[in-house]
Amino acid sequence: MNSMREALIARIQDKTAQVAILGLGYVGLPLATVFAEAGFTVTGVEPDKDKVDAICRGESYIQDVPTRQVTRLVASDKLRATSEFSVLQQADAVSICVPTPLRKTGDPDLSFILDATSELARYMHPGMVVVLESTTYPGTTREILLPKLSEGLGLTAGEDFFLAFSPERVDPGRKDWTTYNTPKVIGGITRACTEVAAYWYQQALETVVAVSSTESAEMAKLLENTFRMINVGLVNEMAIMCDRLGIDVWEVIEAAATKPFGFMKFTPGPGLGGHCIPIDPLYLSWKLRALNYTARFIDLASEINTGMPRYVVGKIQDALNEHSKPLKGSRVLVVGAAYKPDIDDLRESPALDVIGLLRQKGAEVLYHDPYIPQIQHDDWNLHSVPDVIAAARMVDCVVIVTNHKSYDYLALLENAALIVDTRNTLGSFGRDHPKVVRL
Repeated sequence: MNSMREALIARIQDKTAQVAILGLGYVGLPLATVFAEAGFTVTGVEPDKDKVDAICRGESYIQDVPTRQVTRLVASDKLRATSEFSVLQQADAVSICVPTPLRKTGDPDLSFILDATSELARYMHPGMVVVLESTTYPGTTREILLPKLSEGLGLTAGEDFFLAFSPERVDPGRKDWTTYNTPKVIGGITRACTEVAAYWYQQALETVVAVSSTESAEMAKLLENTFRMINVGLVNEMAIMCDRLGIDVWEVIEAAATKPFGFMKFTPGPGLGGHCIPIDPLYLSWKLRALNYTARFIDLASEINTGMPRYVVGKIQDALNEHSKPLKGSRVLVVGAAYKPDIDDLRESPALDVIGLLRQKGAEVLYHDPYIPQIQHDDWNLHSVPDVIAAARMVDCVVIVTNHKSYDYLALLENAALIVDTRNTLGSFGRDHPKVVRL
């Protein structure tokens, strides 16, 4: 019987294990609150001092985490935040929730994982469990984290410490599936690693699904997001093909969706956004290129999806042309900037590309989003207009990019001279309407 394992499990069981979350962003802060609600004392380690100060004041900066919850957990001393990694000296259970973006060249940027792992390695001690949550390519946990965390003290995974991967499954804005009740996949370096990590997460999460290895857990996350990316790419190309054929793609989709088996409904749009779908499959594509294999579905879907903002701008240009107006010099109002409805998340939003391309072509671009008051991107800085209906009266074209529920779309239709609806938000009201051009 491994005494180190049994001692750690005992601390986890009686909630005396000290939990540390590295990174308090869209993944880390919700996870920290879930563990704190379960009775653990949780310390978030976050290099952004503004986020640390907000937590210490009992304030949330994440839409899915209510400020009242943070206030209560901080007041009860169950949730803390710091920028000092030295607190890891007392940590028993550590979850790494740092960003994993792509470089402009399309290859993975692992700098956040490397930095977090290097800091953690300085304070590693026997009897710790470490779980990587940051999405990455298969092999990262074993190839990068394992040697870094083992070498300092000569620790052995599965005996002296326990290392696993558990992909985050955060969908911002959802109320039905949250960090607590979304099933959690966990795979460890060894069987003992899986057992300890799974046991820790089972104390706070509703469902934990153990798999045989870190690679299986890493690959499961990439399959989930690749599935969505490819299907969105397919339906985006279907929209382009239907446009060429003079067929209403939205009618086609609704008709196909009446089939009760063998079909899953996806809808086209101005492009892919968010922290996962546009990025994660490219980690897999990059890894396979190193093995002389081309992930053709991923590459093709990425090409189609990344081309959609330019396709939308082409539709705007053609729509203005039909109204005897050039795109250059026209005033265009972009309605909705977040990457999906009813959230304040701008990451990888297609609105950024649509706005940038319109500006490149000489349009004067305004935008409105009730969740995003300001956009700073590349070399431009825009503020959301105060009144979307008043702005719609002033511009040559309104472009619906994100279909927030709070908008009065019929009022937009009444007040706008021209609308390009990339989400079929107007539905039957927009079909065959002389003011409306649909994707």
